[in-house]
Amino acid sequence: MIELAPAEPRERIEAIDTIRGFALLGILLLNILAFGLPFRAYTNPTVDGAVEGVDFGVFFTIELLFEGSMRALFSMLFGVGIAMFAASGKGGAFHYRRQLLLFAFGLVDGFLLLWTGDILTIYAMAGMVLYFCRNWRARSLLTAAGCMFAYLIVLYTATFATVNFMPDQAAAAAARIAAAEAPSPQDQAVVDAWGQVDVQLQPPTYLLEREARKFQGTYAEAFVANAQELRGLLVYGLPVLFIWDAMACMLLGMALYRTGVLTGQRSVRFYTVTAILALAIGVATNAFELAMKIGSGYAPQWVTGGTVITYDIGRVAMAIGFLSLTMIAYRRGWLARLRHGLAAVGRMALSNYILQSVFGFLIFRDLGLGLWNDLDRHELYYVVAGQWFVMIAFSLWWLDRYRFGPLEWLWRSLTYGRRQPMALRPA
Repeated sequence: MIELAPAEPRERIEAIDTIRGFALLGILLLNILAFGLPFRAYTNPTVDGAVEGVDFGVFFTIELLFEGSMRALFSMLFGVGIAMFAASGKGGAFHYRRQLLLFAFGLVDGFLLLWTGDILTIYAMAGMVLYFCRNWRARSLLTAAGCMFAYLIVLYTATFATVNFMPDQAAAAAARIAAAEAPSPQDQAVVDAWGQVDVQLQPPTYLLEREARKFQGTYAEAFVANAQELRGLLVYGLPVLFIWDAMACMLLGMALYRTGVLTGQRSVRFYTVTAILALAIGVATNAFELAMKIGSGYAPQWVTGGTVITYDIGRVAMAIGFLSLTMIAYRRGWLARLRHGLAAVGRMALSNYILQSVFGFLIFRDLGLGLWNDLDRHELYYVVAGQWFVMIAFSLWWLDRYRFGPLEWLWRSLTYGRRQPMALRPA
């Protein structure tokens, strides 16, 4: 009879925990921009003036190496978690209870902690769908992931074309409407459609003020403003983009787990060749995108987000490259102390992810230190370094005393319907 209980710490796969910790810390390299600057600065350096000097250097480095790749890697690891939980034989009821609880954590993170960029709700919903893929072979998983990436490329292509060509079409349609006594429905539809897109490209004053209230208003004002943004993201962004972005990488992660790539079972030579090829493709693709962004003068079709056709090629290749480098260090026994710290962060991924939101709340909102939009882009990474130190030190200290992170313990206790033992058992 299968014992329905969480895995013991000794049963965990260190390589997976190490990569998860690496990805979680890496995510903060991007999330810090959404915490500390107006959201459009996430993709457009002209918003905060990071187009020269050290701030431009920071923008260039983050875009070249990390943008999208850390989220892709984190999503892959979530897919691995689905595959491992399903393989434990604990059944669908426990899986769906686990995902519903994660969804609840995401609602707390998104609405109460005011983190508009929360991914837990998206991951929970994706996890509910991907349970049906739990027994698929690696080839089937890769095929499904490929279909989702193909959909995303079509979506990015359509969005790029809209942002690139529709302004001229809308201007011509508006001129015809102005000159005609009875405007055609087609011209009016073009003008109306572009108006909806242009609001996102050049937010009107009321949207900019709403974003400022999230950080500079009272908690009640911030809650309402944040909830309005989250509603739009969940209603429109999630079904069109976010869920497919997450599931494509999760399916890829499940396939890499099935083939032993994500558990350190391949040879060092395999990981070395993979790292070289993946990083070469990733850096070349991202360098091309950067050249187009800079060369176009940061034209909207290149910096809006969700418009760059080659986006997934670059970020997924970089994610696989970083994964392979981590596996080389794991197989060779290099950087043991660093890997130990990363694995501790990875074992407490939920607690540390929420901790990032807590830090964001306390550091950048007027309810805390009030540093939103006060720091230059490069100064935000001093905050990142401090948070990394705290998360690694806290994770190591906690796991020297307890079996799970605090939120991991709560998650598991609620999943299994009974209070889990917290203190470490004597060796």
